[in-house]
Amino acid sequence: MIKVVGAGLAGCEAAYFLAQRGLDVTLCDMKPKKLSPAHKSGDFAELVCSNSLKGADPYSNACGLLKEEMRRLGSLTMKAAEMSAVPAGGALAVDRVKFSAYVTQAVRCHPKIKCVCEEVTDIPDAPCIIATGPLTGEKLAAAIEKKLGAPLHFYDASAPIVARESIDMDRAFAGDRYGKGGDDYINCPMDKDEYELFVSQLLSAERAILHDFERGEIFEGCMPIEVMAARGRDTLRFGPFKPVGLRDGEGRKYYAVLQLRKENAEGAAYNLVGCQTNMKFPEQRRVFSLIPALAEAEFLRYGVMHRNTYLNSPDCLNADFSLKGEPTVFFAGQMTGVEGYVESAASGLLCGVHMARKLSGNEAIIPPATTVLGALSAHIAGSTDNFQPMNANFGILPAPAQRMRDKKERYSYLARRALEDIDKFVATVL
Repeated sequence: MIKVVGAGLAGCEAAYFLAQRGLDVTLCDMKPKKLSPAHKSGDFAELVCSNSLKGADPYSNACGLLKEEMRRLGSLTMKAAEMSAVPAGGALAVDRVKFSAYVTQAVRCHPKIKCVCEEVTDIPDAPCIIATGPLTGEKLAAAIEKKLGAPLHFYDASAPIVARESIDMDRAFAGDRYGKGGDDYINCPMDKDEYELFVSQLLSAERAILHDFERGEIFEGCMPIEVMAARGRDTLRFGPFKPVGLRDGEGRKYYAVLQLRKENAEGAAYNLVGCQTNMKFPEQRRVFSLIPALAEAEFLRYGVMHRNTYLNSPDCLNADFSLKGEPTVFFAGQMTGVEGYVESAASGLLCGVHMARKLSGNEAIIPPATTVLGALSAHIAGSTDNFQPMNANFGILPAPAQRMRDKKERYSYLARRALEDIDKFVATVL
């Protein structure tokens, strides 16, 4: 009997896949007897923050590509989304109530799944999958920390990430402060007028609404850039936009400089250093695009701010989401460092795939890195100094062998390559 803890998107996806493969599953969740601060319904797979599952087109949107990869693996989330879809232009949006009801019925009525209403406070014996999400209960979180010998990360806010090819290098220059560290950073300079306009628009930008349970904790140790700027118009110039020690190849000084840092080893994506933010996504694009070097920036991930406890996955998880040293103890969902509804469900689906193979005496096979499923797997097992949750974006996929400046052409190529490779993966594991 496989025990799955947590009936969110990841847990339900894992339980359903395993059951469809003929394996007996016990799915544990404290619903409906007890709800977390974020949940309102007693149904499983509740969508809390939005009814949007992001873009639908796999050839122009990385999350759309991820959804298509999941469909080809028989994803329950994708079946539920198709049955509860509502008009939303190019996005896949759902009726939240119908979506959760579909998943709940599929899981509760499955002959191979036993649903148990209980709060799990310790890591179950193997084989098991822990998918309790970013609001994992205190007792279970403490048990996980004890097991790992390290604290869970508390994720307050993150900065946006942009595609390297979209940075205007005619208005930027590479190099570290005082000439140290080689060209690890890309520096985006501003003159006084450009900086003043940026700060003015930053202060007036519309912000996302936080949940009640997040408001009291969110500013501890991770200051949003807009809050920092409100303390004084020059605050950023003495903080993340400090120009001291940064000069271009001709020795010019600047009024303010934003630094960009590599987000992955390939250097295809760059993080806006110190720009963690709670601005709404369209506002982030509008405001950060006022920085000259980012005028045409392609945003791979927007900054987000919310409560999210997660593992330092590269230290403790393998690329198949299993615990290092314990091949049939898996973690799934946002607690592993994947960001977003679809990404969370995808991790649960992968846990199901890998668990089924291992219990049948086979080794886990990681999806190719050219797929979004494979790229997310590589992310959680990577070796980054500052591990942060990641969502689906084209920047995490290996770049084409030949450089493609046209974004549509590049995305289409990456999608075609990914779908060819996921079909080979599916044929191998199913």
